[in-house]
Order: sequence, then structure tokens, then C-alpha cells
Amino acid sequence: MHKFVLALALAAGTAHAQPADEVGRKTFETCAACHSFKEGDNGTGPSLHAIVGRKAGTVEGFRYSGPLKRSNIVWDEASLTAFLRDPQQAVPGNRMPFSGIEDEAALKAVVRYLQAQAK
Repeated sequence: MHKFVLALALAAGTAHAQPADEVGRKTFETCAACHSFKEGDNGTGPSLHAIVGRKAGTVEGFRYSGPLKRSNIVWDEASLTAFLRDPQQAVPGNRMPFSGIEDEAALKAVVRYLQAQAK
């Protein structure tokens, strides 16, 4: 977990020195340990294929927490931003072992990256 937080901190710390798409890609590298954009490729986390516009907790073959399945969230820019900023505040009791992205530039960049990649 410490390596995960360190990698995220390093990516966030460079947010102001690099173009947003590069910051988003680098920030997502940490997420890629658990998530894929390939349809049906669930790992520790669900596939993010076509996440934008999809209801939370609905990827076939992935075992979600009850709170996430009951959240009624439809993933869009606002819900992705809130969840990635603080997953436990956004959906208390979800199982994603991630404390969130504090750096606003990195957060915005990774949400834009998700929107572009998860089609």
C-alpha cells in the first residue's frame, strides 16, 4: 500500500509541470495495478471499459460491495471526481482499498483520462 501512495504522490506532484493528458496517464498507472480498460478483464478491480454512463456495480463477473451496488451512481465526470477524491466518503463501506487523490490537478487529469480511454 505504501508504494501505491508514493506512486500516486509522485504523479500528483508533477501535475503542474506536465500536460493534463500525461498527468492523467501517469496517475492512472497506479490504478492499472487493479483496473483494465479491456472489456471483461476484471482483476482486483472491475474493468473500466465503457465506465462513463454506466451504473456503478454492474460489470458482469465482478463481485462488488453491497454499498456500491446500492449507490445508484451513474459514472460521469462529477461522480468519478467525487469517488476518486475520497472513495469512502462518496460510497461509505465500498471495498476499494484506495484513500483518494488529493491533488486537484491530478484528479481532474485522471478523470479526463478515464473519459477518453474508457470508451
